[in-house]
Amino acid sequence: MSEETRETRETETNDTERQDRQQQVVDMGSATIRTEQGTIHTLTIVGQIEGHQILPPSSKSTKYEHVIPLLAAVEESEEIDGLLILLNTVGGDIEAGLAISELIAGMKKPTVSLVLGGGHSIGVPLAVSAQTSFIAPSAAMTIHPVRLSGTVIAVSQTFAYFSRIQDRIIDFVTRNSHIKREDFTRLMLQTGELTTDVGSVLYGEQAVELGLIDRVGNLRDALDCLHEKIAARRETP
Repeated sequence: MSEETRETRETETNDTERQDRQQQVVDMGSATIRTEQGTIHTLTIVGQIEGHQILPPSSKSTKYEHVIPLLAAVEESEEIDGLLILLNTVGGDIEAGLAISELIAGMKKPTVSLVLGGGHSIGVPLAVSAQTSFIAPSAAMTIHPVRLSGTVIAVSQTFAYFSRIQDRIIDFVTRNSHIKREDFTRLMLQTGELTTDVGSVLYGEQAVELGLIDRVGNLRDALDCLHEKIAARRETP
């Protein structure tokens, strides 16, 4: 094979990879970034977390059937060194959100999350699922009890079911952050702060002070942290 032919094929391969990365950003809101410090996969979780019910086309959504296999692929990939999760979500399907959160929490590869704008409702477990979590100074996180849309059967078993769902969320959050169980429960059931709901809203510094989020920071801080984790993992025999 001539040198010219080899260079042509390499150029075509690079162009194809570039097009694939661009399409990945369009289709799934994710991108793989390669630098000398390591290869990072960036996953954005935005809008509503879509579960078993399809949301209207006018709604921004993150589809769990896309994210779940993607996370498995990132964990098994020999090319990807770490995962950066960017969050700006209003919440959504509880079981879908917890499923994604459990996958992230179970990853061995370095993971860092950054809450931008909002990490509300089921976005709270998603934010704390990473090994290190960041929140922008202006970002907010809403903590509230479980809601259920549609027909509700007014029997004691329904309320017991709600309680068990809330326990699952509380257990996950307190297991993957430094907030005390009683503090998180109090914030979830607090009255008087939200005009039309029960619960609390936390902002950057406040979320860190309570131990829900690890640090206040921006994109550069999150990336620096992730690169440090990648370097430390490479040095570990």
